[in-house]
Parts: sequence; structure tokens; C-alpha cells
Amino acid sequence: MPEAVARFLDGKAQPTAGITLLGRWHKADGSGGFSLSESDDPAALFAFSAAWADVLEVHSSLVIEDAEAGPVLAKTFKK
Repeated sequence: MPEAVARFLDGKAQPTAGITLLGRWHKADGSGGFSLSESDDPAALFAFSAAWADVLEVHSSLVIEDAEAGPVLAKTFKK
């Protein structure tokens, strides 16, 4: 059994304190997946990702909602 599967089945895929898992999806062909988490603590997200980096290729994207992006875009592009 692959190590990532063993950890997942052992319950080790639950996020640590400070992280809320909003959803997790697995590719039907078993080649990967996607999870959506929320946190005010970037270090907690980093630590959780780092714990899986030895068995999975992890990519993170910081996102914000339109209400937060709008004022920043207006200021940046002076509109």
C-alpha cells in the first residue's frame, strides 16, 4: 500500500489545529486530488503541507474573495 494511502486510512489526513478543512476531492484515476482549507495561520497550513511533502507533491494557492480583491485592484491600477 502506498504510504500516502496508509496515512490517509490511518486518519492522519485530518487538519491540525488552526485549519478548517472545507472539502477534499480525489481524482477518479488515483493520480491526485484537491483540498480546500481555511486558516488565519499560514504557518499551520505550511506545517500541515510539509508533513505530506515526503509522499505527495503539494501546491498551495492563497486566495481572497472579491470584496477584498476589489479595493486592492482599484488602488493598484488607480481606478
